[in-house]
This record gives sequence, structure tokens and C-alpha cells, in this order.
Amino acid sequence: MSQIVCVGCGVSIQTEKQTELGYAPSSALEKEEIICQRCFKIKHYNEVQDVNLTDDDFLKILNEIGSSDSLIVKVVDIFDFNGSWLPGLHRFAGNNPVLLIGNKVDLLPKSVKRSKLIHWMKHEAKQLGLKPVNVLLMSASKGQYIKEAVDAIEEYRKGKDVYVVGCTNVGKSTFINSIIKEFTGEKEVITTSHFPGTTLDMIEIPLDDGQAIVDTPGIINHHQMAHYVDKKDLKFITPKKEIKPMVFQLNEEQTLFFGGLARFDFLKGSKRAFVCYLSNDLKIHRTKLEKADELYKNHAGEMLQPPRRNQMDDFPELIRHEFKIKDEKTDVVFSGLGWVTINDPGVHIAAHVPKGVSVFLRKSLI
Repeated sequence: MSQIVCVGCGVSIQTEKQTELGYAPSSALEKEEIICQRCFKIKHYNEVQDVNLTDDDFLKILNEIGSSDSLIVKVVDIFDFNGSWLPGLHRFAGNNPVLLIGNKVDLLPKSVKRSKLIHWMKHEAKQLGLKPVNVLLMSASKGQYIKEAVDAIEEYRKGKDVYVVGCTNVGKSTFINSIIKEFTGEKEVITTSHFPGTTLDMIEIPLDDGQAIVDTPGIINHHQMAHYVDKKDLKFITPKKEIKPMVFQLNEEQTLFFGGLARFDFLKGSKRAFVCYLSNDLKIHRTKLEKADELYKNHAGEMLQPPRRNQMDDFPELIRHEFKIKDEKTDVVFSGLGWVTINDPGVHIAAHVPKGVSVFLRKSLI
């Protein structure tokens, strides 16, 4: 009997062990399109089950891509560029060309010029060791610039297979669904959700010329905030529509809390504006620096949430990182959460993030 795979996530279907990967009830095998129970629950109930894919599994997949003769399409989340960057891909790419696509461009304010964004992405990619053949922007969920991306893939693949790679939650499967819809009119072939790590194995979508587009599992970047947040709360930190910047006029020794997930301290400097680019659903709370520790101790999980009170026992402690801003137009980036833009130099700040989450400075994106 030939192996049956789930059209949603690519995993091999089995009907024996309900708690293990790829389980589907026997009755599901009679359907035209077979999906595993995990994909069924994501699709119909927005419920997700954790899976055991190790970093070694991902390395194996990357090695396979490196030994192929193909075009690699690397998808990043433009809202979380560094957090969704797949480190070391250039080492695995072999001689294969890499096309870099920034997804979720619809989340950024409309005032941001595309040409500036592409220029910024090229610069960042170069700093991170990757020289892509081209850089594009798109919104897979809104269907913006998909045709442009498809044309570029066709141009650069030169009759070869295409591997689509990226970290969890960057929108790879949504992108591939958009491509399939563009070509065939089929909808929602691959299971998509805002939960990290939905695609479990390689999914091959045949092309007319005998080659294939291959969707690969999302690589988990452990320093992203999404891995510290309960599944119910992901919707608060994962923007779904255009971000509305929040401007705070702060005096020195004032603090902003981003829910209970992170904290921004203005330590020294003259009164000025700080522009916060975060999900519109995440509540920002301002207080005095001297009261911040006590406020967090007493109200994290309640007034300051997510996380919720019942998750505080397992939530990592917030680690303090201090920065002196020496350049104008600098972003303080909280990986997977957003960033705060500081327009003028001469500021001393501290950022607090859960242990393991990345926080860093970059030249302003907007």
C-alpha cells in the first residue's frame, strides 16, 4: 500500500496511535483529501497540538535542500525581521540562488515606502551574510504582490524545483496556498494558522513542467516571544492588521510595560517622544521607574497581561538589557513583539525581556 500523506501538513498518515503524529481515524481515509487529526483541529476549531520535531530534524531538511539543484525562496516576517531570520541559511544553500521575500507588508503603516523597505532589507540581509538574487515584499494573507512573487520565482528557478523556507509563523504555507490559488483556483490546500510550527514535513506541490514547489517545516527560532506565550494569547502579540504607532512623551525615569511580556525604561535624557510599533491588541501601561518592579510583582498576569496569572509560575523572569543610544533614528527591537523608535541620540534606556528572548538595536525601519 502506498504511503498516504496529510495534504495539510505533509506528515505520513497513520490510524493506530491517536496521540502520535499523523493520526487520522480510518473513516478519514475514504475522503478525497485526507488530513490528519491535528490539521483538522487547527482548521475547524483553531486548536493546536504540540509536535516533537527536533532541531536535528530541521538540520536534516536544510542539508537536503543544500544538496539539491533548486531555487530557495526564503520568507521572513517583515514585522519581526530579525526574529524570523533563519540564521546560517547561506551555509546550507550550497550554490543555489536565494530569493528573499518579506511577508506581512500590510502590517506596516501605509506611509512606509516600499522602495525604502526593500533597500533596508537588502542592507540587513548583507549584514547577516546573505546575498539574495532579489528582494521582494508581499502580503500572503491579503494576496498583495503575489503575482509579482510568482513571476520572480518563475524567472529565477530556470526550470528547477523551488524550496520555500523560513521560521515558524512567517506565512510560508499561506504564501504557497496563494500560489496554488493563483494557478489552479484551489483554496486552503495547506493547513495555515498563527500557531508556530504547523507544517510538519516537506509538502511537494507539482508544477506543470514536472518540477515541484516544496513547502518545508517552519524552523523554530527559540528567541522569539511566541514561544513564551500561551496559545490563547498569541492573538494579542501577532498583529492581524495595519499597526497604529503609539507615541509616548516620556520624562526620564519613566517606564512602559508591554502587557506583562516586556518593559522599556527611559533612564536618562531630556523629555522626548518614543514611538511604539506593537500589535494594536497589546495594552501598554506607563508608570514611574521607581514603582515599576513593585507594579510588575503585584500586577503581572492581571492588569499586565499576557501572560495570565495562572501562567506566571512558568513564565521566565525578565532580564534587563541596558543601551546608550548614540545614533539618531534607532529602533529598540523586542524579538517577536515589535519595537520602539527613538529619533534622537543621547538617550540611556533599559529593555527587559523574558530570559531567552532577543532584544537589540538597529537603524530605524520606519
